[in-house]
Amino acid sequence: MEKIKILREKTGAGIVDCKKALEEAGGDIEKAAEILRKKGIAKAAKRSEREASEGIIKLMITEDAKEGYMIEVNSETDFVARNEKFQQFAQRVLEVVAKHRPANLEELLALKIYNPEGERLVSEELGHLSGVIGEKLNISRFAILSSTGTVAGYSHLGGRIGVLVSLDQNNQQELAHDIAMQIAAANPRYLSPEDVPDEEKEKERSIYREQLLKEGKPEHIIDKIIEGKQTKYFEEICLLNQEFIKDDKKKVKDVLGDVKVEKFIRFSL
Repeated sequence: MEKIKILREKTGAGIVDCKKALEEAGGDIEKAAEILRKKGIAKAAKRSEREASEGIIKLMITEDAKEGYMIEVNSETDFVARNEKFQQFAQRVLEVVAKHRPANLEELLALKIYNPEGERLVSEELGHLSGVIGEKLNISRFAILSSTGTVAGYSHLGGRIGVLVSLDQNNQQELAHDIAMQIAAANPRYLSPEDVPDEEKEKERSIYREQLLKEGKPEHIIDKIIEGKQTKYFEEICLLNQEFIKDDKKKVKDVLGDVKVEKFIRFSL
């Protein structure tokens, strides 16, 4: 799973292609990247989807699995992101989010947070810690996810990726955890093809058509090829259509059965 993620970031190729290339290359990432390039599958990695800053993503789930909280706190360097005081601060801010459930960042920064010297506003504690550490620090975003079913979370790569997901049925912690892990690894943008905007679908079809015409494909088979390409596209960007990370013979929708994914939130540094 880790090698697939690295190869995806390196080449911008999809999960299925990366998995096959790694198998062909005997697990060698560089050889797999070369295989993808030769097949014309590799493309520029979508850097715009990733945050430029360092930091930590922390999350917590209530004992009854009905609510989850997640926060991203940023620093300028990875060295500071691993600093114990920075990590403790991020955890304390997460606890403030869980206790007070602020509506936005402005509300969060105006709340009180405990520290060994008493209490400060979150914004004051942020400024104080910034002065102590010597780097600009920032609370960039947080999320709260509630459900009458099951909420689970997953933290990946030492807090560089965090996921919250909710399912519509009770006592589905194990399944919800697996789905959260899937979202962390495969980074779906939508739940299902129905959620993909029509403009995006049409744009992709237009690109495929142009490519196929340039390749000299006969007009009468182009539509069928486009359908196949769009199906593959949905398998990459839609959670329900993705290959299940723990069993690639199944789709995520097969693993879910009659359980429905209500919502998912993914943070990535």
